[in-house]
Amino acid sequence: QVQLVESGGGLVQPGGSLRLSCAASGFTFSSYAMSWYRQAPGKERELVAVITSVGGRTKYADSMKGRFTISRDNAKNTVYLRMNSLKPEDTAVYYCNAHMGDLATMTTYDYWGQGTQVTVSS
Repeated sequence: QVQLVESGGGLVQPGGSLRLSCAASGFTFSSYAMSWYRQAPGKERELVAVITSVGGRTKYADSMKGRFTISRDNAKNTVYLRMNSLKPEDTAVYYCNAHMGDLATMTTYDYWGQGTQVTVSS
């Protein structure tokens, strides 16, 4: 059974930091690219950051560059999102995503966590 379980969300003051974790099980974690998305009230879900399965290359949405860091620990089947200098506009539900494309079968696999709330407010 595939599971992605996010944790680490909460209430933080502007300028503060949080580290989100996403623990994966039920699939070969190291073969999947891992991403963090977020969705604020009344807005569409947006991509925050991606880390590749091979090489651990990373990419960020422009508004997160320099403030957020995505990392993964394949030994622990966990992906992290370190968020610094948080702003009220970072308030959202943050979701973990696992993605893999199988060229041999032309099949893609996508798994989602249930989300964790991050609220940035004084």
